[in-house]
Amino acid sequence: MTATIQSEAQLEAQLVSRLGGLGWTKVTIPDTAALEANLKAQLEAHNGTTFSDAEFHRILSHLGKGSPFEKAKTLRDRFHLPRDDGSSFWVEFFNTTDWCRNRYQVTTQVTQVGSYKNRFDVTLLINGLPLVQIELKRRGMELKEAFNQINRYHKHSFWAGTALFQYVQIFVISNGMNTRYFANNRHQDFKQTFPWANFENEPVNKLDAFADAFLEKCHISKMIAKYVVLHESDRILMVLRPYQYHAVEAIVERVKGGRKNGYVWHTTGSGKTLTSFKAAQVVVENPKVEKVVFVVDRADLDYQTTKEFNHFSPGSIDGTDNTAALVKQLTDDTKVIVTTIQKLNTAISRDRYSGKLDEVKDKRMVFIFDECHRSQFGETHKNIVGYFTRAQLFGFTGTPIFADNKVGRRTTKDLFGERLHRYVITDAIRDDNVLKFSVEYWGKLKRKDGTMPTDEEVAGLNLKEFYENPDRIEGIVDWILEHHDKKTQKRAFSAILCVSSVEVLLKYYELFQRKRAEGKHDLKVATVFTFTANEDDSDADGLIGEPDIGGEGGVANPHTRDKLQACVDDYNALYGTGHSVKDGKAFYAYYKAVAKRMKSRDRKDFQTGKGIDILLVVNMFLTGFDAKTLNSLYVDKNLRYHGLIQAFSRTNRILGQRKSQGNIVCFRNLKPKVDEAITLFSNKEARETILVEPYDDVVNEFNSVVQDLKKIVAKPDDVDGLASEDDILAFVTTFRKLIRLMNVLNSFVEFDSDDLEMSPQRFEDFKSKYLDIHDRTKSDAADERESIIDEIDFELELIRRDEINVAYILALLAAIVEAPEDDEDAEETRKGKTKAVLDILGSEPRLRSKKDLIEEFMATYLIGRRSADELKEAFEGYWSGKKSDAFQRICKEEDLDPEAFSQLMQAYTFSDKEPLADDVVATLKTKPGIRERAKRVKQIIARMIGFIETYDENLGDLDSA
Repeated sequence: MTATIQSEAQLEAQLVSRLGGLGWTKVTIPDTAALEANLKAQLEAHNGTTFSDAEFHRILSHLGKGSPFEKAKTLRDRFHLPRDDGSSFWVEFFNTTDWCRNRYQVTTQVTQVGSYKNRFDVTLLINGLPLVQIELKRRGMELKEAFNQINRYHKHSFWAGTALFQYVQIFVISNGMNTRYFANNRHQDFKQTFPWANFENEPVNKLDAFADAFLEKCHISKMIAKYVVLHESDRILMVLRPYQYHAVEAIVERVKGGRKNGYVWHTTGSGKTLTSFKAAQVVVENPKVEKVVFVVDRADLDYQTTKEFNHFSPGSIDGTDNTAALVKQLTDDTKVIVTTIQKLNTAISRDRYSGKLDEVKDKRMVFIFDECHRSQFGETHKNIVGYFTRAQLFGFTGTPIFADNKVGRRTTKDLFGERLHRYVITDAIRDDNVLKFSVEYWGKLKRKDGTMPTDEEVAGLNLKEFYENPDRIEGIVDWILEHHDKKTQKRAFSAILCVSSVEVLLKYYELFQRKRAEGKHDLKVATVFTFTANEDDSDADGLIGEPDIGGEGGVANPHTRDKLQACVDDYNALYGTGHSVKDGKAFYAYYKAVAKRMKSRDRKDFQTGKGIDILLVVNMFLTGFDAKTLNSLYVDKNLRYHGLIQAFSRTNRILGQRKSQGNIVCFRNLKPKVDEAITLFSNKEARETILVEPYDDVVNEFNSVVQDLKKIVAKPDDVDGLASEDDILAFVTTFRKLIRLMNVLNSFVEFDSDDLEMSPQRFEDFKSKYLDIHDRTKSDAADERESIIDEIDFELELIRRDEINVAYILALLAAIVEAPEDDEDAEETRKGKTKAVLDILGSEPRLRSKKDLIEEFMATYLIGRRSADELKEAFEGYWSGKKSDAFQRICKEEDLDPEAFSQLMQAYTFSDKEPLADDVVATLKTKPGIRERAKRVKQIIARMIGFIETYDENLGDLDSA
């Protein structure tokens, strides 16, 4: 008997049955009208009243206002309803205090008509509102397809009618074997979807187990009530990951149960700020707690943490600029305070503040410490416990202090007691919450025969003289200049270079500046360091020092201060700013400006050339700094234990498919220290989990996938003959593996295409066929038929080259027309260059929509042009004419009013949001009937987007072509 694969319908039925057993009432809601009628009945039952039709209309009008973010606020608020009889009533939509006391229903296949008609798989209704939406795929299908499908629903139909589906707080996607959840935030990436997990971080992947654990009525209500975060700055929803949830719950339970302390070990990069914010927010709701004080170690973290806390809830966190402000906050009605450990220590140690703090010293105070392993903490710990008689202390750290790495300090357990929750780097990599590291070692210390010296031999050498040798430093700078673009994908990402001391940093900086002046590079290099005595890093222990960000403390060094001002002057000249380091306040302003510019690539509005390519530091930015577009760390200093993991972890934040790993380039032999740190903070078998495979292993994997591809298609032309969707899907997913591996291979300095069993030309030919399938799938989207390829993610960002646009192609064509004709090989050279252009047009995703037009221009208009200016003038005339013809053709074939259609396109270009169906219909001269309306709207939107992609996008700077 042949085994059958469980269908999507069977999976849906099984889930609904299981939800019924968990207390969800099955209801049939076929459309929007039924959804609204059910909402009325459920709100009446939840609020213990009845609403007239007019009253419910007012409720619906209130619910229909605003974006999904604003609707999330509406859900959590009560609505003041003026009743027909003149009285008032406060309508509750969701009980966030007693979250189990709500009403629970499940329905399937609700139909919503927006731009297109869509049917949603499984909807969980709480008090009649759709708050959880579940999209299913049959077993074996990619989860990403369900994720992409939800993104389509955002565009096409969630907003339709009274937009009740914009009240969804949490989405769930599953193919039965793998299940993920994520917040209602259409701007996030697939990598921001999470599996649920138990307290031990064991993933709950299967749908039935996930339903039991996550979709149980009280649990999902609690997640919505307590653990969905409204990010005020970006106006988006966020939801806690399971390890964040377990940590907060552990802290909350410990506060409820007594005054014992505890610490949370969550690896660097796993979202500690969000976890600590939620912990502070939930703990402060306990009426027995007077205040929550969030304590950081340095002023940069004070600034960054205050800023990030206020992203979640503006004004709820007051950062303190001085000790007096902190004392005031400790005695007023501020409930959550962010301060530095130094200011807190001053406040409780100085006699002049003691009288003011008497009223709070015996009250219940909860202290949450960020990166609780800091060296100063031991003494301050004693002071806090001695001063606040009812203090309760919790620590967060990505790298705890154990007996092995305490280096004379007390361990984290000594200071905080029991560990409340653990989530280590291997957990985070498994869950795709952080990236692996690709570690390379260059310029190692060797004997003359090439072998590695023993520790005893190294101990007897003058290493300072060796490491600071000018020839060695220049060699490293030249290496970085040669390979930086490869490491950062042509500066799509940025890098940090960390060195052992300010003295060495200045040597590096001056070399970079000199070589820039000589025209040997155009990288934007900046630096920041303190001019106090505590900035030099001790090579004895390799741990990251703790510089004074504010410029306070220590003894100012006039020489390094002048040198830093010279570096700041270079920065001002480069970016048109006016910073100085005349005092601590000015220094801090400069530091913040550098931090902001390093993070600027993270923003959608980033302008090329405005960022920093390489930042030179000693200790700064190696802890507590997060930038998703920082992907490389160049290391010329000793690192060890938590210092090493902290520094490496600057590079491994998740950011789409292009960022496949954090690149670490060590110019010292740190391999023993890397292995030592990995063993300490995970286990000795974790190297394969934490580190990207060596170059040879990635090459072998690539070649293995090449053999898999040959079993599907022997050569590129065979792709055209693939008949079944299953075969096409097999080709797409297999070649996509090659694209991903090529993305990793391109980051290796030693990469040589001769090592691969597929030539670069053959790879490009297959890529063209891959893009052909993508284009067909996209053009078929206007059809009603469904395809298993519709939702596949082609990950075009991995093969898109930003520098290749129409202007780039014109420059290549100019080189062809301007080539000398007296060369006997001129015709052959011309043919070769022409073929190269045609190959690019076939393999570059950004130019696919323009391919036929440019090929026609080359065949018809290229002949007879003898200069770049002539070529450019001819192309501009050709392009303008083709664009006008295409616009008129669309208007004529679709019966559109040209002026109205032009305005529709301008609105889409400005907002990047598909127009509403009514707005599209308004551009039609003859209005369509109800039956054909949806199809016409879909067709016009598709043609509009296609027109803009073809004629307006990815042109580049044609004036400089």
